Amino acid sequence: MATEHSPYQGSPYVCTDKTLRTPAVPKNLGSQALAARSEILVSDSSNNIRDEDRSIHDWYRFVLSFPPHLVREYLARLGSGQDGLILDPFCGTGTTLVEAMKLRHSSVGFEASPMAHFASATKTDWSPEPQRLIKTAERIASIADAELQGAGISDIPDQSTPTSPLRTLVPDAAKLLIRDSISPLPLHKVLVLIDAIKSQYDADLHDHLMLAVARILPTMVGNLKFGPEVGLGKIKPDAAVISKWLDVVAMIAGDLPDLPRTPDSRVVLGDARDPAQYLEKRSIGAIFTSPPYPNEKDYTRTTRLESVLLGLYGDMAQLRGYKQNLLRSNTRNIYKGDNDSRAIAGFESVITLAQEIEQRRLDLGKTSGFEKNYHKVVLQYFGGMALHLEGLRPFLQKGATLSYVVGDQASFFRIMIRTGHLLAEIAERLGYNVESIDLFRTRLATATKAQLREEVLVLRWNH
Repeated sequence: MATEHSPYQGSPYVCTDKTLRTPAVPKNLGSQALAARSEILVSDSSNNIRDEDRSIHDWYRFVLSFPPHLVREYLARLGSGQDGLILDPFCGTGTTLVEAMKLRHSSVGFEASPMAHFASATKTDWSPEPQRLIKTAERIASIADAELQGAGISDIPDQSTPTSPLRTLVPDAAKLLIRDSISPLPLHKVLVLIDAIKSQYDADLHDHLMLAVARILPTMVGNLKFGPEVGLGKIKPDAAVISKWLDVVAMIAGDLPDLPRTPDSRVVLGDARDPAQYLEKRSIGAIFTSPPYPNEKDYTRTTRLESVLLGLYGDMAQLRGYKQNLLRSNTRNIYKGDNDSRAIAGFESVITLAQEIEQRRLDLGKTSGFEKNYHKVVLQYFGGMALHLEGLRPFLQKGATLSYVVGDQASFFRIMIRTGHLLAEIAERLGYNVESIDLFRTRLATATKAQLREEVLVLRWNH
């Protein structure tokens, strides 16, 4: 059973990417081979989530998540160590942890975003009794529907004539949302449903019921779309809420009977740059993860609607507190006093890249606060990743494999950031063996229309 749950949060988006194919992967790619990165494609099938993989993963997913079969392929090829844990230090919504459980491996995940942490913790808790979950949801639905009907509101869209003022968010919470993320009538229905869930609180079921709310919010009930960037889609004046929520609860309940009894999965609300407080020495046999990429994507915006409506945070100060525990990957989480860059003081390639970006800003005459921070993101990002890799070393078993899904970026004045290449250089300096850099998929750069590489950096710890 998952442990250390935080308050509720989440976000349910599907991955759409091109099909890539791969031959065998070469071993022992050392520093001399890094300049000519491996052209290996890691899967011979679609990068979309496969139908047979939807169980558990479909409870709640991020847009552009890596697919579950990628985890299986790497664990099968590289192994998971001798009785070691599988670690995902940037576990997001739990793809690696769920796959580890399905393979009957014990696992642990770190996630600094409370929203994603909640999703991972709930998706790795397979303890609810399915029929009890369904019956409880039906009782809650009846309570919520009765309140709505008493106020002239139907869960069926476009059949409501409200007889009293609609519920709204408090101003500080409403300010956190993208404008028009959710229309007033669906918002009212969601708030009524959440109160009904709370009124029937059951510790064994509560998180799963709340995750089902998070699952329907962004696009089924709300007005968001995901591009890769989050934005507004078609504005829906009204939407079904209770019926869609019941459908998701039924999906969750339907998955539970087929799940094996598995070792525990532990999900920690914590910072991957400081793993020492969460792990035991020599306990990790394998890592499969995808850290944030260094770009201008504010990952907290992707799940802002769910976070606010489910009560995870209610004002900017609370949001800022969570963001300060995230790896620095964009200008919206660069803060005065950040000092992760100390960890890459001797890495000339990163320093030179940051200098190039800052010089480009000066040459272009760009003066916005965000643009002035572009070079700082590069220094703090790679510094944070260096701290992460350095901090892991005492907790890795000899021969442990580490697989990092990372992506090239060109967000900062179109200067290319070869993320996998730079992380490989840092890792090698810290004592890791660089085995390969495998092409996972490509994606179209918004600014340049060039195809950017997403890769799997494979490391081994032999000490």
